[in-house]
Order: sequence, then structure tokens, then C-alpha cells
Amino acid sequence: MSFQDKTIRCVDCGQDFAFTAREQEFYSSHGLRNEPKHCPRCRKADKQQRRGVCGSWASYASRAMLGGQYR
Repeated sequence: MSFQDKTIRCVDCGQDFAFTAREQEFYSSHGLRNEPKHCPRCRKADKQQRRGVCGSWASYASRAMLGGQYR
């Protein structure tokens, strides 16, 4: 399968970002069927927000198990 770079618009910030042929190949090889909907900057911001103040997934999981809201 031949992949070519694509331009996608982020659903969060509305900025265009490149979904490179190399990234598409990675997605395909890992069985990921959907293209990304968020630019790398918004994905990073979302990941940092989910990690919370402590910066670990453990703190995120603890909040979730204690009834804290998460998405």
C-alpha cells in the first residue's frame, strides 16, 4: 500500500496539520483504522491535562477510581 502525506484540520483548534506517509504506515501496521482528529499540539495538551498535577497516570487512575470525573 502506498501512503502519501495528508493535511487534516484539528477538531479542537481548527489548525491544519500534516498526517505524514510515515505516520499513516505506523497506524496501518498497528491496526489503527481511524485518522487522527487532533493535531500533535492538542493531543499533547490533552495528555498533560489528563495526567494532572502529579504528572503520572497513577494519579489519573486514582482520581478515576475515587469518583473523579475524567473523559
